[in-house]
Amino acid sequence: MTLLLRRVRPEQVRELTLVFILVAVVAFFATQIPNYLAWQTFTDISTGLAIIAVAAVGQTLVVLTRNIDLSIGSVVGLVAYFVGTLLAGTPGMPAPAAFGIAIAMGGALGAVNGVIVAFGRVPAVVATLGTLAIYRVALVELSGAKTVTTDSLPAWLLNLPRMSVVSLGQLDVRPLVLLALAVVIVFQLVLSYLPYGRRLFAIGSNPDAARVAGLPVERDVFVAFLLSGALAGLAGFLFLVRFGNITVVAGQGLELQVVAAVVVGGVNIFGGSGSIVGALAGATLINVLQQSLIRWPAVSAFAQDAILGLLILLAVASDKVILGRLRTIWVQARRRDEERAAATAAEQATHGA
Repeated sequence: MTLLLRRVRPEQVRELTLVFILVAVVAFFATQIPNYLAWQTFTDISTGLAIIAVAAVGQTLVVLTRNIDLSIGSVVGLVAYFVGTLLAGTPGMPAPAAFGIAIAMGGALGAVNGVIVAFGRVPAVVATLGTLAIYRVALVELSGAKTVTTDSLPAWLLNLPRMSVVSLGQLDVRPLVLLALAVVIVFQLVLSYLPYGRRLFAIGSNPDAARVAGLPVERDVFVAFLLSGALAGLAGFLFLVRFGNITVVAGQGLELQVVAAVVVGGVNIFGGSGSIVGALAGATLINVLQQSLIRWPAVSAFAQDAILGLLILLAVASDKVILGRLRTIWVQARRRDEERAAATAAEQATHGA
């Protein structure tokens, strides 16, 4: 038992559990929905996953610092509509320019959140709830009740969601999926190896101690919100690519899906622990449930948000009770191992002398 606790961190328990839950969910729906295990199902789920996964990466950075970004859905919708309008008005705009504008616009909106929370000391849930409404109103005013339609968008954007980067028989891997995986890998490496990533864990574990230690808490929290906004902007671009038709309700409710993905994926809502890979696992489970419930007539569309809410409650409860206990056992086991190692070293030194 001690060996197992030493090799597997408590946070990894959630990730391993999610794998088993995901397999169980797929197995259940395979018995309920005809042709559920077809390759097309995998393609649909993976394509939809890209948007949630990219936004969840940014949310993870914020949640690690004991904050939350509730404005993500509005940022996604506003960026998708703005970039779609630009492309409709200037069909000759190159793809990299549209891509860059989406990220820059999202980053600017995220920076507003960062300034309010990090430097204005406004609680994140209050600040981002306010900007959620403000950005949505801005989208309504910008749109003038008009819709961005697929017939006004350039051909390269319409062809992008149907492209296949890797094709193995009937299995097609879309560019959106590979882009999302690249984002996950890059930011997992940031959290694991860069000083900025390690500081996010320190800030979330104990903000006051982080300040006493001289860490740039306000700057790092600001950067976390800026990155969350930039990734939400990227998710907005992916939203435009996938759906094409953008209305004033684009991205509405996405914040609930993203928060559910992050929390279910093992990122502690109270900050200080979690991983990008865990958030990806949570996003996968959320998206599999969504795509499956849509095809399953036994559950109404109104019940889907209730199921997401229930998952959030269960994840927070397990973090507080089950994983909290596992963390205590893990720390105690590590401490006993260190004490034994120190005692053994002292004994060997005594015999050697």
